[in-house]
Amino acid sequence: MAVPYMPRLADSYLDERLEYAGAVLIEGVKWCGKTRTAKEKAASVVSLQDSKNATSYQKIMDTEPSVLLEGATPRLIDEWQVAKEVWNAIKYEVDERGEPGQFIITGSSAPDDDQYRHSGAGRISRMIMRPMSLFESMESNGSVSMRDLLDRGQKISGHSDLTIRDLSSALVRGGWPALMGMSEKASMRMVQDYVESIVNTDISKVDGVQRSPVTTRQLLRSLSRNISTPANMSTIRKDMMGDDDKISEKTVSSYIGALRRMFVVEDVPAWNPSLRSKTAVREAPKRHFVDPSLATAVMRISPRALLEDFNTFGLLFESLCVRDLRVYSQVLDGEVFHYRDSYGLEADAVVHFRDGRWGAVEVKLGSKEIEKGINNLKKLRDSVDSDRMSPPSFLMVLTAAEYAYEDKDGVFVVPIGCLRD
Repeated sequence: MAVPYMPRLADSYLDERLEYAGAVLIEGVKWCGKTRTAKEKAASVVSLQDSKNATSYQKIMDTEPSVLLEGATPRLIDEWQVAKEVWNAIKYEVDERGEPGQFIITGSSAPDDDQYRHSGAGRISRMIMRPMSLFESMESNGSVSMRDLLDRGQKISGHSDLTIRDLSSALVRGGWPALMGMSEKASMRMVQDYVESIVNTDISKVDGVQRSPVTTRQLLRSLSRNISTPANMSTIRKDMMGDDDKISEKTVSSYIGALRRMFVVEDVPAWNPSLRSKTAVREAPKRHFVDPSLATAVMRISPRALLEDFNTFGLLFESLCVRDLRVYSQVLDGEVFHYRDSYGLEADAVVHFRDGRWGAVEVKLGSKEIEKGINNLKKLRDSVDSDRMSPPSFLMVLTAAEYAYEDKDGVFVVPIGCLRD
């Protein structure tokens, strides 16, 4: 029996683009739900990854690729990178038809030759899709909206029923649509199998370069151990090496590049605001997977093990919060950064919106750390040069606690189990 479709925040984002673009490219990590979401909007489908028709599709691509584009619109071209020649055919058809909403294109990897991705200007709108947020999986009740936080006059309130045990389970399972409703043991095994596929096949298929499963596994372990930290390439290399001094930074960079093209890793870039002082801002990105469950699968961590290691739990909880902030901010035209200066002042996330508004977020797993997060955010607010940039629209401590409220200095304390877009 078919599993009912769980609505995604990307639905409205896709609708908006189909209204003005001839084609919409949905990119994102394999298994995040791109095809299912696209099928909800598509009037016809051709799946280039279908092994039963692969030979026929290739013959058509070699002779008359436009034949694959015939059908009711919007027509879904699923996993387009399997037959890269279709890209130019889509561009041509969009130009010829001159109407929006003709094609939806999905891809689980970005080709190493960027001419395919960057030559669709004016014809193809690109959007990223990520695994499900807690609001999309119906584990956050959505009582606090980021839209409301952007309106400075809005009051907030809310109560989260998510326990620490619930969060540890949700973190290990991840935001993978196929795992919703599955048992904890089965979902853990599925994510571990997913990682094995990355290690043994996918990382070499992304660009046809044969890569070592041993080196890939070493890299994934290092990235997992350094999740939510600004570990540089040298640190990762040293962490990977052990007794093997043959791994170069160039090799590490190549492997990370392949994981990026697969949308498996998604680091958080540094934010560089205008400050009152000459404080040096650290520019290293923070290391993150697209979903923290990948790190728990690599390290073979269970929900129970997380509850016994709150240091690791805290770093992975931050990564879960970053995942959700990315999903929520995308539909509001925002991007997620992080901030850290030479004096150690930081914000785990800074959400910067296209209209210039911004908000800073500190992630604190335990309620005892909330006050520290509030103080950090106030220091950051006071450090910003308000003559050169706008003050923050919101300051928020994102936590695993129960209650949402605004403190006396205007800082919002919000459980992750209450947040939505």
